[in-house]
Amino acid sequence: MHVDLTAKTAVITGSSSGIGLAIATELARSGARVVLTGRDARRLGEAGDRLRESVPGADVSALAVDLADEDGAGELHVTFPEPDILVNNLGVFGARPALEISDDEWRTYFETNVLSAVRLIRTYLPGMTGRGWGRIVNIASDSALVIPQEMIHYGVSKTALLAVSRGFAKEAAGTGVTVNSVIAGPTHTPGVESFVREMVGGELPWEEAQRAFMREHRPQSLLQRLIEPEEIAHLVVYLSSPQASATTGAALRVDGGYVDSIVP
Repeated sequence: MHVDLTAKTAVITGSSSGIGLAIATELARSGARVVLTGRDARRLGEAGDRLRESVPGADVSALAVDLADEDGAGELHVTFPEPDILVNNLGVFGARPALEISDDEWRTYFETNVLSAVRLIRTYLPGMTGRGWGRIVNIASDSALVIPQEMIHYGVSKTALLAVSRGFAKEAAGTGVTVNSVIAGPTHTPGVESFVREMVGGELPWEEAQRAFMREHRPQSLLQRLIEPEEIAHLVVYLSSPQASATTGAALRVDGGYVDSIVP
């Protein structure tokens, strides 16, 4: 399948590394102009350089902004007012015993993982529907369906994101705009690599640590390895394409078979 996103502009939140940068790279490879966002200007600059090395001639912009608050969302909107594609990838995660999660931590996870997406959808959806075309993709997690004991707050925030996606898909019904979620499984990113070492110890070589983590903490995985960010990005590119015009309100899994379900 050839996906051509020439003349489309895509905003990808949380895209200075990991899944977000992989998504931006693959969208650029399909011809889209991509907008990287993150809080650290230096990291964003480095990410832009890596993307241009991977996709020569790519049209890449970046904005250092905190999208976990209303001011950040407003600044993004002023700077990039009319994207065709919005990928809400921004998120935080970390292990914490359930009874030790404070109210402030719950608020932080909700603001970052849920409300950041709600604000941007609320900001950009009217323009997309007015133009009669748009794609919104929210990056959820297997933890939305299989709540991990070691990070309940993260799982709950991603469950909420699935509901956000379904609800806004109904709001966009019949407009030419689609809204979908991607349920990403355990993925090899810098943050997850640190998390894996936290869970299994830092002494093991990486390949051995990865296998131990999957065996001990994610034994449901049929892939039996961490997913690479590019594998998540491929599904996002499809959902961002004209070819995905009949897919909306859906939660699509790219989880390596982690979620034990026979329905998507």
